[in-house]
Amino acid sequence: MLLAALDQTIVSTALPTIVVELGGLEHIAWVVTAYLLAQTIVTPLYGKLGDLYGRKRMLQAAVVIFVVGSALCGTSRDMLQLVLFRALQGNGTLRSQASRQSFASSLSLSGSRERAVKCRESSRKAVS
Repeated sequence: MLLAALDQTIVSTALPTIVVELGGLEHIAWVVTAYLLAQTIVTPLYGKLGDLYGRKRMLQAAVVIFVVGSALCGTSRDMLQLVLFRALQGNGTLRSQASRQSFASSLSLSGSRERAVKCRESSRKAVS
């Protein structure tokens, strides 16, 4: 969670400067959209992979994918590369989020898990 939060904070602050240097103002929305699309598309897949190969391995792979995606974003030479590498980064972020949630659900007892889900749902409704 910390990696994703830091990433979003840094990218949102630096994105205008990055876009000017890469000369791709018309593609600025794709930098953010690729990140979110990658997270959205593969959500069901990661739950299944965590069940098959283990949650710990999936979390470790997520951190590696995220770090590699971040390093590749730093070496981007044009906007297309930046968009593709942000999609890779989003992929790693989603894996880590899905792994954290599955860790939390497996650690809690079934009765307390149900209460936690109800509490989370009621807090979301209160905020909305």
